[in-house]
Amino acid sequence: MIETIGLGRDFDGKVAVQDLNLRIDEGEVFGLLGPNGAGKTTTVRMLSCLIGQTSGTAFVGGYEIGKGKDSEKIRSMVGVLPESPGLYEVLSAYKNLDFYAQLYGVPRDKRERRIEELLRMLDLWDRKNEPVATYSKGMKQKIAIARAFVHDPEIVFLDEPTAGLDPQASLTVREFILTLKREGRTVFINSHHLDEVERLCDRIAVMRATALAIGSPRDLAADYWGRTTVIELSEPIDAMVDVIRRLPFASNVRLENGKILVDLDDPDLRNPEIVSALVAAGARVEYVSEFRRSLEDVYLKLVGGEER
Repeated sequence: MIETIGLGRDFDGKVAVQDLNLRIDEGEVFGLLGPNGAGKTTTVRMLSCLIGQTSGTAFVGGYEIGKGKDSEKIRSMVGVLPESPGLYEVLSAYKNLDFYAQLYGVPRDKRERRIEELLRMLDLWDRKNEPVATYSKGMKQKIAIARAFVHDPEIVFLDEPTAGLDPQASLTVREFILTLKREGRTVFINSHHLDEVERLCDRIAVMRATALAIGSPRDLAADYWGRTTVIELSEPIDAMVDVIRRLPFASNVRLENGKILVDLDDPDLRNPEIVSALVAAGARVEYVSEFRRSLEDVYLKLVGGEER
């Protein structure tokens, strides 16, 4: 659905994006992470044909960016939430959405239904006729999100979709995105909210001009940190640590906060063997679980040192 091939862009000789290679499948929610200046917004602008590339190319829905009529087709089939809402504040929320729907050529009966649907989903229908200037920052952000979807696009690019939203509004937006996911839409998200991206996205890319790592949050955690099993016994017996250390496949066995932690190449295969060895040694095993590294752990390992 979206593929970039050596995609790059510089501004007056300063590199913003370089040799970016991504592939996002149809119906996937894909997250792009990176510090300020990493090239995330520039990537979205190139993919939505708002600016051109200086190297490489990309295909969106089978059409190539920077190719005349292909670019026009891409602009008509995608929705974009930019960094700032950019709304007509003297107009009402309804008239803002109606104006943009007309720009996309949405027939009147269809756009009326669509606008009502979006405003109700985002809890703004009761204030549809009030000028946007009277709205809070979070409400304006919701109208900008609705604008990105008003023409029922196949692909949507969302740049910081919950910026400025309170927790309840953020939840509404996340549920909205999950609804789109269930409908099979392709959603491309730029965000600094790591927990949000981890919950919403099938895969993510950590970026600094180019992609430093790509994969699901769980796979990236395993790739960069390995997998660790946590074992809880009825008593934290030091002797049991030695029992596990004698197993040839166990590494970095340690006792932390009364729990035994052990790094394994394949916990699904090795955990039963560990439990058998412990029971044979007289231990009473209460719990066996996997220590989960968060997306924040992965992100900080890749770019956090420089940011700090």
